[in-house]
Amino acid sequence: MYIKSFDELTFQDNFIFQKVMLKKPICKAVLERLLDISIQDIVYIHEEKILDVSLETKSVRLDVYVNDDKGTVFNIEMQTSKDMEELVKRTRFYQSILDMYHLQKGQKYMTLNDSYIIFICTFPVFTGNRHKYTFKNVCIEDQGIALNDGATKLFLSTKGTQNDVSKPLQAFLDYIDGQEATDELLKDIEEAVYEAKHCEVWKEEYKMLSMDHYTYWKEGVAEGKAEVVIQMLQEKLSLEMIARLTKLTVEQVQEIGQDNALL
Repeated sequence: MYIKSFDELTFQDNFIFQKVMLKKPICKAVLERLLDISIQDIVYIHEEKILDVSLETKSVRLDVYVNDDKGTVFNIEMQTSKDMEELVKRTRFYQSILDMYHLQKGQKYMTLNDSYIIFICTFPVFTGNRHKYTFKNVCIEDQGIALNDGATKLFLSTKGTQNDVSKPLQAFLDYIDGQEATDELLKDIEEAVYEAKHCEVWKEEYKMLSMDHYTYWKEGVAEGKAEVVIQMLQEKLSLEMIARLTKLTVEQVQEIGQDNALL
């Protein structure tokens, strides 16, 4: 698993992206550009950044999570993983967590906030042609009927090929894709990226996060190997053969087998 060093990070990387979005004028301007709307003000929801709905459900961390002056909720993330199936399912999960969280605070259904879950992707998405894919619930039989439940999911791609977005949005996506800053907002972002890259506190934070990610990755690899060993033991392969195929020691294979009552 390759983990970028702090010096290698750019605006494409979610760590730097979320730090830049902590600058309120930039975050507000980015939302306005992405959605082609006017926002009077935004409020960061820091204390609600990790949403725990109950002990039984998975928590979700929202890196850039803000309300506007009308109560609309926005969650924005930079995505470099190309697993579209996982990303699509994640939007569904995020939406359910947001709704359940607000209802747990004693609100009624009619008071649920309008919400936007926005993924900015550095790779082609869906057909690969568009820069922007907006999803709302509509009737399959009569697509002129919208459900109007207030939930919007937006996927943006820096790799689109169609002329399907405004020039300011195209410039923003091109900037993420590595081109020069061509307007005031992009130059502000560029300056904010420079500041973020020279913040020692954030450098240390990234170092700690990188160590955690590496640990989780190692644990995942170990867990995956254990599952393979279990399957091989069930197929009655010898300990020596399993060790050779998985690059584990015979003792490690034996321990996995004993832990799972297979030896």
